[in-house]
Amino acid sequence: MTLMGQNEANEATAVADTVTSNEKYGLRLGVDLSKLLRTAFDDNFSGFEIQGDFRVSKKFFAAVELGNEEREWDEENLNAIAKGSFAKVGFDYNAYNNWLGMNNAITVGLRYGFSTFSQELLSYEVTQTTQTIPTEIRIDPQEFNDLNAHWAELIVAVKAELINNLYLSLNVQLKRLVSEKRPDNFDNLIIPGFNRTNDFSEFGVGYGYTLSYLIPIFKK
Repeated sequence: MTLMGQNEANEATAVADTVTSNEKYGLRLGVDLSKLLRTAFDDNFSGFEIQGDFRVSKKFFAAVELGNEEREWDEENLNAIAKGSFAKVGFDYNAYNNWLGMNNAITVGLRYGFSTFSQELLSYEVTQTTQTIPTEIRIDPQEFNDLNAHWAELIVAVKAELINNLYLSLNVQLKRLVSEKRPDNFDNLIIPGFNRTNDFSEFGVGYGYTLSYLIPIFKK
């Protein structure tokens, strides 16, 4: 190779080594599609959830979720309605290393969740002590207000950039109830934002599909 050819090769290598990618930092806002679809097709559910995150470093995002739900518990021996609002705040860590120019993410996050709600007991079954007397369905509406609950939540999500700044994501949630205010002579069957409760465990689960848009503020 001639000296001129060697110099041209070195210059080409130097140019290739200096290729960089500016990553976007900004506010991403979205809506949970699963709750909107469920509202449209499930007569026993109505609700929405809006989500936002802000990138604070290369791997970490501050996150917040706000929502409202109304859900009916309709079974043979019990009919009740829970309704209220909730908020979740925390952070996400992006464990995915993108190729040059990509902005996808696989995140693991933690949330603190808080909900204020009410429950209305519409009807319930009264079990008799002897089999000779049939069970009775008692219709006696009672409303329990000023209820609340706190929980911790682990959330894992996959986010894909469909087109420039528009994202679709799927997430699953594992929740652990920390505290709750129960109504007198009744129980919290459903906690908005937490989901159904369980008599035998403090854990709950959830999922969501989110469509979101990134508002770029600066590149870094």
